[in-house]
Formats: sequence, structure tokens, C-alpha cells
Amino acid sequence: MTAPHARYRRAVAIPAGMAMATALAFLPNTTATAADEAPAKVSADATSLSYVVNVKPGHGTSAYVKKAVGKAGGTIVTAYDQIGVIVVHSSNPDFAENIRKVRGVQSAGATRTAPLPTAATGDLGTPKALSAAEVAEAEAPAGQDPLEPQQWDLPAIKADKAHEKSLGSKNVTVAVIDTGVDDTHPDIAPNFDRKASVNCVSGKPDTSDGAWRPGAAESPHGTHVAGEIAAAKNGVGMTGVAPGVRVSGIKVSNPAGFFYTEAVVCGFVWAAEHGVDVTNNSYYTDPWYFNCKNDPDQKALLDAVGRASRYAEKKGAVNVAAAGNENYDLASDEITDPSSPNDSTPGDRVVDPSKCLDIPTQLPGVVTVASTGAKGIKSSFSNYGLGVADIAAPGGDSTAYQKPAPPATSGLILGTLPGGKWGYMAGTSMASPHVAGVAALIKSTHPYASPALVKALLYAEADATPCTDPYDIDADGKIDAVCEGSKNRNGFYGWGIADALDAVTK
Repeated sequence: MTAPHARYRRAVAIPAGMAMATALAFLPNTTATAADEAPAKVSADATSLSYVVNVKPGHGTSAYVKKAVGKAGGTIVTAYDQIGVIVVHSSNPDFAENIRKVRGVQSAGATRTAPLPTAATGDLGTPKALSAAEVAEAEAPAGQDPLEPQQWDLPAIKADKAHEKSLGSKNVTVAVIDTGVDDTHPDIAPNFDRKASVNCVSGKPDTSDGAWRPGAAESPHGTHVAGEIAAAKNGVGMTGVAPGVRVSGIKVSNPAGFFYTEAVVCGFVWAAEHGVDVTNNSYYTDPWYFNCKNDPDQKALLDAVGRASRYAEKKGAVNVAAAGNENYDLASDEITDPSSPNDSTPGDRVVDPSKCLDIPTQLPGVVTVASTGAKGIKSSFSNYGLGVADIAAPGGDSTAYQKPAPPATSGLILGTLPGGKWGYMAGTSMASPHVAGVAALIKSTHPYASPALVKALLYAEADATPCTDPYDIDADGKIDAVCEGSKNRNGFYGWGIADALDAVTK
């Protein structure tokens, strides 16, 4: 078993030997419960954890629940009354069990298994960055940005043709809910939406200037994703899928790279209330890869993030998420998860992915994106599953598996990196922003379209792609994944591969 680490969907490492770099309303009066009777006893040296307490939405937190939280040894950090989610810190190991007994509390659970704050720094690998010389020497045909010839992913979804018709509308904003976005990057600055940007790491919005940026030692993941979506068509560097729309940064991962529930809830609510049209979610909510409904802690996390994502959609946002990078069949009867909880001591557990959900990826209403490589087939690492994967888009793959046509040289996905750089990464994390970009183009073309209509158009306009059968990506004679379904909808590609040209012409 490898050491536990943050498993967010920034990128993947291709197996050893491959020429690829990692970028990779409360209840009526009832009899008081035990939790109401006396304050909890907490030892002075107890470690603190973070919790979500879910109550009926639409009302302020009642004095009764506030008092119960205090008696159970908790301190309220913030409350999202719109969705009935309260973020609490407590050093009482029995806090969740006690607070669940309080009238008006619908579910409650710890958002992590490691103490607050997380002190570790994650060595998560780095993308393959282009050198200054490589950037300076880049040449492109007239009308293209210098690095665009290396972006095989744009013609793969007809984005190059779409740009001849429209670059997207400045009235549309895509929020990158991720590790932070470097808005000073020359390819991001022209399109950056500061008002829709925030730091949500603590679970409470931090609106100080630049709080949405990644620290020097933090992952470049969010910046890469932002560039894929909306890098400006400005004669510099690369071009995004929707280079005329706006992009915002909602930072939700802590310095160690963990995406905890309170931060994710904050991110969705912020997006909902700041005019965001599309959210991109290239991560899973730590520490559980799959959150099981029969576990009280995990159920509370499911409730909280589910409420937040639904609220964002109700307010007008289309939520797009990466399917994951483990080559899991999310429609199978069972999956062995060796990585949870990833912030303490993980262990193998067998889960039913129809009852234990990857969040936000498997939440109702969320667009789940699988990844394809330069040859247009499922990426070696991409999760899949009939009825789970909604759509596919380029996320890259080992160049040895799927080599692009010249002049592109890498099978990975080019994106922006902090500090004014560009580099390659791969993963369903890179596929999801392509779909977010196409959704933004659809919203630009149909400005009054509801999230439901945007999603319907996204699926209807996708290029139907039949199953890859047999699927032996490394040509070793062994089937690496089994695709089920028809040409029009299957486990590898969902409704098909995203189509940017149709997004601006239909």
C-alpha cells in the first residue's frame, strides 16, 4: 500500500516505462435528547476535526441547534442557511454521534479523518512545462496563437472551427472550483472574473485580493484547467476552448491538496450567488473516494455537497465534473477502493458504486466527463460506465498509446501554468474543462437557456461514438476495459464526444 495522499483529479501518472510526464424548518417541540442535557467534556489536548451539520434549509440556524452544537463541544464556523448546511469545528470525538440526536438535525458527520489543520505538504508531481526557448520558437499559421498547433485537442472537438464563428460571450462565466487560479497569467488575465473568485478552503469565503491564487508550493492544477477553458486568443501562448468567455477561480483545496466537504460546499454556494454559468469540478471530495449512504459520516457529506450542487444548478449553473482516473467501471456491481480515507490510513474496501458515490461526479444533475486521447478513444486511465459517463472529451493519454498527428508532438493536454508558463498534463481533469468550455459556448449562443436546456443541447450535439471493442490500449492481448451500450450512448463515451462547432451554430 502506498502512503496516503490527496487523490484529486489534477492529472495521472502513466505506468512506468511510458514516455509521459505527470502533470498529471425544524421539528415541533419534542423531548430533549441526551445531547441537550450537558456540555460535552473535551480534553485540553484533543485534536480538532471539521464537521457538517445538515438541517432543514431556508431558515437561519435555530438558537436550539446553536446551543446544542456548543453543548456537544462544537464551534460554528459558518452556516449556509440557503441549503441548511452548518460548518462546525470540534475536539469532541463524540460530536457527530451526539449532534445527530438533536431535534432538527437531519444528518451530521466529520469531513475528514485527520486533525485540523492539515500540516502536510503534498508532493503531487509537476506538469511537463515548456521551456522559454520552446515558447519563443513556437510558430503558428495566421489567425492562431503560437502554441495552438500543439493543441490537438481543439480540432478533436472542432473548437478551431467554432472559433471562426464565435469565441464565446463575455457575459458567460465558468468557475474553476479547484486548487486556485493564477489570474496574473497573460493568457488568463484578459478573461478573469475577479468578482466571481474567492478562497473557500476554510469553508467560509475569503474575499481578500488574490486569495484565489495557488501558493508557490501548491498545485498548478486549477491554473491549467482555467487555461484549457478560456485562455485568451490574444497572440500569446495557447487558446482555450471558449476564449471569449470569462473564467473565475474558486480555491477549495488546502496546502496539502485535499478537497474537503466544507470547502466544496462553500465553492458551489459562492458560484450560485455570483452569476456563474458553468462550474468545472476536476476532483473528488476527500477523504473518501466513494461516500456510502449507510455510513452516517459519509451520508452527511453526500447530503451537504448534494445540496450545494443542486443549489448552484437552481441558480443557473451547469455543473461539470471529471469521471476519475482509475479505469473503474462506475456501473459495475462492486469496486475495490484501496485509497480511502486518504488523509489518514486507507485500506481496501469493496463498495457498490450505485450506493457509494464519488462526489460531486456521481451526484444527480452533474455532467460526468470521461477522457479520450489523441486517437479519439478512451484514455487508458479514464473511469467509465454505462449510464454514469455522460459525455467524453480530450483529456490526453500516453503518447505511446495515442500519438497525435503532426505538428502536435505530445499526447498530453497543453494548459497554462502559474508564473506565466505553459505545460502538459493528462487526466479526466483535463477532459472536464473541455466540456465546461463547450457548455459555455452553448450558453453564449443561447443566453437564456436553463441549465437543463444547456445539458440537453450538450448531449444532443455530441458526436455519437461507438464502443471501442475490443479495448486493448497497450496491445498486450489483454482486454483493459469493456464498453457496454450503443453507438448513441455507451459506457466509454456517454452520448458522444463534445462538439464545439455545433455549440456555436445550433
